[in-house]
Amino acid sequence: MKVLHVITGLGVGGAEQQLRLLLRHLPYPADVVTLTNPGAVARAIVRDGGRVRNLDMAGNRDLSALPRLTRLIARGRYDVVHTHLYRACLYGRLAARLAGVRTIVATEHSLGEARMEGRPLGPGVRGLYLASERLGTTTVAVSPTIARRLARWGVPERRLQVVPNGIDAAQFAFSARARAAVRRQLGLHPGAFVIGAVGRLAAGKRFHVLLDALAELPDAWLVFAGGGEQEQPLRARAERLGLAERVVFAGECVQDTTSPAGHRPTLAGILSAVDCLASPSGEEAFGLAAVEGLAAGLPVAYVTCPAIDDLPAASAPGALRTGRTAASFAEALDGFRRAGGPRLPVPDAVRRYCVSATSTQLVRVYEAAAARAPLPCPAPAPLPDARTAPPAPRSTPTNLPANPSEKEESR
Repeated sequence: MKVLHVITGLGVGGAEQQLRLLLRHLPYPADVVTLTNPGAVARAIVRDGGRVRNLDMAGNRDLSALPRLTRLIARGRYDVVHTHLYRACLYGRLAARLAGVRTIVATEHSLGEARMEGRPLGPGVRGLYLASERLGTTTVAVSPTIARRLARWGVPERRLQVVPNGIDAAQFAFSARARAAVRRQLGLHPGAFVIGAVGRLAAGKRFHVLLDALAELPDAWLVFAGGGEQEQPLRARAERLGLAERVVFAGECVQDTTSPAGHRPTLAGILSAVDCLASPSGEEAFGLAAVEGLAAGLPVAYVTCPAIDDLPAASAPGALRTGRTAASFAEALDGFRRAGGPRLPVPDAVRRYCVSATSTQLVRVYEAAAARAPLPCPAPAPLPDARTAPPAPRSTPTNLPANPSEKEESR
């Protein structure tokens, strides 16, 4: 079985890093096409020995991408096309059908109640999603919460499968050596109480709440591991609150140590360096950062996390669900500080999401989808605002050119 993964972008994010992890564990040869933004994760996949093609798509309405993607799929003679993230699902499903692929799987990584990957969920977004979904064979939800949302939208339950995000827990095991090294690198005092926040710096993540909570914790520090359009507003807020000296912006951090030596620590190093993790996001599709924090033995304060909330209550004793306000987070984080103590044992919740198990589940989805896949339907579905004149044709896709295009929110 030969598989092609189509994803919107490959900057650092949850869906992107999840794809890289899957490529290491799936038993099939696979290629990757990114519609835009061949960023740090694309380079990491290439270092792992994978192949990545950049379609160099100009934007949501670059309709010239459709025939280019269709030709690429047809030339590759793929048995399965697997799409990830909203734009890739719209274009990838249709291109796969036009190329004659019988088995088309899509993973829904980032569907909230009101937003999908940062975009408001209006009738247009929902209508386009449902139209393209009908062209696929199976839709994978990363949590039961997402499966229920998709069913409420009208996706037939027979087409839905739940395959949670996977985690390589050993990769996040606490390291005293990494803790000391990363603290030196980030300018953190060895004895300081440090709060970690992991994810794209986007408005929907509500990281400003942690700055307001930090103002109530005079001896604590805060480290952001992530990049995004909210970095400058967050820096400005930290300045206004008089917190700038206690807030560190570590930038985008890859998940492991295969990246070339550089000025940024790995995500595993960050999680060894901090003393707790905080996730103030009000909407999550899975909550991978919280699970990674638990794998590192950290107590975790969060607002919503389907990866934890969909499991029995005793599955993650180190996780504390708290209110959405700064006061709620200040109280929870101060409780972690006062409790102190050694790292927590890795809970059952982390073992539940072992990547070897989740990749096996995905293999079963591929095989079941291939067994019942219908013949391709030649009739195309509506494209985003097809009445708009298409832009000028773009060049043939190449391997990993520099491209600072947009990055979808997905963590």
